[in-house]
Amino acid sequence: MYRIGICDDGENVCTSIESMLLKCAGEKMIRIDTNVWYTGEGLKGYLEAGNQLDLLFLDIELFKMTGIEVGNYIRNQLDDMGMQIVYISGKSSYAQQLFQTQPLDFLVKPISRERISDVLDMALRIIKKKKERFAFRQGKDYYYVPMGDIVYFASKGRKVKIVTLKASFEFYGKLREAAGRLPEDFIVIHKSYIVNQEYIFRYTYETVELVNGVTLTISPANRKQVRERILREG
Repeated sequence: MYRIGICDDGENVCTSIESMLLKCAGEKMIRIDTNVWYTGEGLKGYLEAGNQLDLLFLDIELFKMTGIEVGNYIRNQLDDMGMQIVYISGKSSYAQQLFQTQPLDFLVKPISRERISDVLDMALRIIKKKKERFAFRQGKDYYYVPMGDIVYFASKGRKVKIVTLKASFEFYGKLREAAGRLPEDFIVIHKSYIVNQEYIFRYTYETVELVNGVTLTISPANRKQVRERILREG
């Protein structure tokens, strides 16, 4: 079951998107649960109560609390980087403002069923990836960390450090062995660092800045391949 939210101050827009989602879900043979809000405040209250969404269609031009403010609340206050946010608007001039909230996509009204289907496919691929787990042992305990929560790996002598969105862990091992167990979203940028491309906030030829504020160096030997990878998939 995938939990999908729709927040737009236009009742007709919400009804249309919900109808298209239900039809697409039926064609793809997946189960979805949809919730609709007409205000950012209503959506915020739902999330404040501890409820979660996998995918959110969020109007930018809401009456009081704007969609951008809701997006910032989700990313910065709730610290939720996993929810896939799709902004919707009647205008196409918001790209720069949306960048920091890392949206999955940006749809301009009127929205076609084909675009809804494409976005749903993209979101499902990401959500499924996030359910994969990285297993490691720490003493006598075994840990299984969701791949989608891992921001980066770092080598620390005989140990490997895993930094997630909310915590960090260490285990005895080698970074190159960990690299062989990771999906293609992870990029080796240095002999001491592997980063999750989804959490790269800013890239330069020599460094990457991650969403948690950490800046890591790209080794000279890796700069060309990292650049090609980021520009190709970014």
